[in-house]
Amino acid sequence: MNNQPIKTLLVDDEYLALQLLDNFIQKIPDLQIIDKVKSPIKALEILNKQEIDLLFLDIQMPSISGMNLLKTLRNPPVTIFTTAYKDYAIEAFDQNAIDYLLKPFSFERFVQAVNKAKEQLHRQEGIPASAEMSGKSFFPVKVDGKVIKIHFEDILFIEGLREYVRIVCESGKYVTLESLKNLEDFLPNPQFIRVHKSFIVAKSKVTALDGNQLELSGHKIPISRSKRDEVVEMIFYK
Repeated sequence: MNNQPIKTLLVDDEYLALQLLDNFIQKIPDLQIIDKVKSPIKALEILNKQEIDLLFLDIQMPSISGMNLLKTLRNPPVTIFTTAYKDYAIEAFDQNAIDYLLKPFSFERFVQAVNKAKEQLHRQEGIPASAEMSGKSFFPVKVDGKVIKIHFEDILFIEGLREYVRIVCESGKYVTLESLKNLEDFLPNPQFIRVHKSFIVAKSKVTALDGNQLELSGHKIPISRSKRDEVVEMIFYK
């Protein structure tokens, strides 16, 4: 983070849970607690007023759940869920959470989650705000220790795999630590479209529509029911 502290917000309706997070964070010098709140409504006020890099978020809270809170954010921070309930893990990763800490968790497990968050934040620093703003025809990704150029024109589709993404190109397939949401914000809007919670496709590479699936280069990509009409219009009629 360019040697700047990682601005952190703690949200949990249990006082002891907030204190535990506070105690753990005090042992990690580059994390800075901006606030710790028990109310999700208060958390929304903070998130809408100032930049937060890292969010520790409980799930079951009064007024609004942590999951629904995250869904309301247009550009959410890197998020680590902290909860006593294991049932929400899949949904949490669908929302691009970087990790899911099941209470009670150890300091060692906490550090693992923080290290994931740090890596994600460092990656975000290296990506321009958008491809259109940067004027580049490619972007770099780290795959198996190598930095590889991914050219936009080579991409067929991108699939979200929890905290990873699979970038399927005409020239090959690449799996890298990244969130689908970050790539969606970065990719050139005219060329790509999010068609499902787990898929972004290159519009020009789509060859056919078969029911609720798009066909491209031998692959079939599902379309979300709620997005179907919009997706069909954007790909086939514009």
